[in-house]
Amino acid sequence: MIVKQIYTGCLFQGAYYIESNGEAAVIDPLREVSEYLNLAKSSNSKIKYIFETHFHADFISGHLTLSKKTNSPIIFGPKANPSFECIVANDNQVFKIGNISITVIHTPGHTLESTCYLLKDENGVPYCLFTGDTLFLGDVGRPDLAQKSLNISKEELAGILFESIKNRISVLPDNILIYPAHGAGSACGKNMMNETVDTLGNQKIVNYALNGSLSKNEFVKELTKDLPNPPVYFPSNVKLNQEGYDDFELVLKNSNNPLTVEEFKYSMNLKDVIVLDVRNQNDFRQGFIPGSIFIGLKGSFAPWVGSIIKDINTKLLLVCDKGFEEEAILRLSRVGFDNCLGYLDGGINSWTTDYDLDVIESISADDLSEIIEKVNLIDVRKSGERSNGYLLNSKHISLDDFQEKINEIDNAKSNYIHCAGGYRSMIACSILKRNGYDSVIDVKGGFSSIRNSNFKIIDNV
Repeated sequence: MIVKQIYTGCLFQGAYYIESNGEAAVIDPLREVSEYLNLAKSSNSKIKYIFETHFHADFISGHLTLSKKTNSPIIFGPKANPSFECIVANDNQVFKIGNISITVIHTPGHTLESTCYLLKDENGVPYCLFTGDTLFLGDVGRPDLAQKSLNISKEELAGILFESIKNRISVLPDNILIYPAHGAGSACGKNMMNETVDTLGNQKIVNYALNGSLSKNEFVKELTKDLPNPPVYFPSNVKLNQEGYDDFELVLKNSNNPLTVEEFKYSMNLKDVIVLDVRNQNDFRQGFIPGSIFIGLKGSFAPWVGSIIKDINTKLLLVCDKGFEEEAILRLSRVGFDNCLGYLDGGINSWTTDYDLDVIESISADDLSEIIEKVNLIDVRKSGERSNGYLLNSKHISLDDFQEKINEIDNAKSNYIHCAGGYRSMIACSILKRNGYDSVIDVKGGFSSIRNSNFKIIDNV
């Protein structure tokens, strides 16, 4: 028996490849499916089933493509209503894979179709539970991501989730492994652990949802308080996962277009087009095409694209380092951004021969300390980060809400922007520049550098 977790850091997502005696299954695959096919090919195994824990909101699953390539059925749990042919399994239904089995355990609450899958080994002994977004390590799935389409409140879903955790998961053996669909950083939960696998027994100690410390009413209150707004692109991803999408190979073929400077500049003037610069933030700072948005590949690229650009139908023009064009297209497609018109052939260096570039000024934390009382300082970190320390005269506007609150920023002043380390602040700087803000200064190294400089930090709020 083989159980392989395939974890994608950009999305904080775990897919799973399971194999036994020449047969295999995949749980919650990503949109590009070559890795699963290669794993099966390497051991001469047949992918027999594709299991989906629910309709994902934060990424496009590869269930349809993988089913087409392997002629294998897609399996959802009870209450699922996809627009394509699949098996909507019954609660407790069992599927055999070689010498092992997977049992369907319906666990609604995150969504109504949310389902866990219990793997039993060759001896029929429970080995692990694939929990999707129902149970994370240290947390549970948010109950507010499906409510708008279901006409059901987040409080009702949280109550349903409490019963699922109590009656379907906590009763399982303590020694089984818990394999969730996401880890820390995902917007599908609030306070997930950095680890990506744990025992159910340990989760019963460390996870508030399992340790028995909360009544149902207390659980509902805890789970629904202080929920940030979900990223705007989530409903679009749910729809694609529920109704269908193009295979990634077609997206790559349509998007992988090198454009000359003149072609690129012409395309910039088309309706609903955004120039997306995916280079390192330090390279972007030194010179970028005016009006472009920075979201670097060396970070949580895809989730931030969805959160900042929002509409998956937006036409994109890419500025990349040479050799990273296909990676950018791939990672955009993971969150449903398939309308890439092409990329600047030759990269930013080809642009500079004929047209001017814009720049972002920067300042070190040490130099900022000398003028701190005279400047407009904006902290774009999340609320949880800020609660662990901040500068007294800083204004807090989380990057998640930055575009909605941009009018709170005074264009008549010089605006100094910081995050934790410099990635998100550069995104914010690019948004300000795109919206006509003249004096925008990035604090190099973010709050990490600020802590190590001569500042009075407000802690423990």
